[in-house]
Amino acid sequence: MDRTLESLRHIIAQVLPHRDPALVFKDLNVVSMLQEFWESKQQQRAASLNESVVVYESLPSPGPPFVSYVTLPGGSCFGNFQYCLSRAEARRDAAKVALINSLFNELPSRRITKEFIMESVQEAVSSTSGTLDDADDPSTSIGAYHYMLESNMGKTMLEFQELMTIFQLLHWNGSLKALRETKCSRQEVISYYSQYSLDEKMRSHMALDWIMKERESPGILSQELRMALRELEEARKAGQELRFYKEKKEILSLALTQIYSDPDTSSPSDDQLSLTALCGYH
Repeated sequence: MDRTLESLRHIIAQVLPHRDPALVFKDLNVVSMLQEFWESKQQQRAASLNESVVVYESLPSPGPPFVSYVTLPGGSCFGNFQYCLSRAEARRDAAKVALINSLFNELPSRRITKEFIMESVQEAVSSTSGTLDDADDPSTSIGAYHYMLESNMGKTMLEFQELMTIFQLLHWNGSLKALRETKCSRQEVISYYSQYSLDEKMRSHMALDWIMKERESPGILSQELRMALRELEEARKAGQELRFYKEKKEILSLALTQIYSDPDTSSPSDDQLSLTALCGYH
């Protein structure tokens, strides 16, 4: 633990040289510190600075407890886990959770290396019915996980989580099952979706999928949304990374909005079905 704290102080000294590492998490201005941290990171990468490097969202509420989310560059999302009596307090608490995770993400142990991949695959094997031999077979789930890790060698865990969120949503949405039925290999699917970010277009496509599910099983959208809201709240109170749960809520809410605003929502477009193109279907 002492070594970890020392590593964090070293990172703070590098990224925020004018800040006292011993006082970073006691500073009430943690919101500006988080912004400063990511601006410094983007400058180091020679990335273009947007007006809003870090984005906050406060849930509407007539009174406490107040809830605030903060989304970092790349899409990782965190929220306040304490009972907050004001919106400002909720924002500071969310920023503190995000800053701690941002700093931990800079530790060498949070970067994907050969050693990390070996340990992760062994953990995956021990928690499933697979074997280590499966790691070399991309047609197995262990092999696909191994392939994804190797394809992201050198990235941090937050960067890897951004990609994993897409595949978590595809699995939840039923898209991965549909792709398996078209005989797409796991490698093809991983390679295809690794090129894309989770944007409005992908959310709209998933929302249309859920509209079709609602037509087949009326009530499933409301049921899934209640579950997503419960999962989001539990994960937030546990201080976890929230993007997967928050994206589920956004996609389901979008689907419900489209149903009520346009009951005759059209079927998926050719553009929406373009994922089949990676397997040679048109």
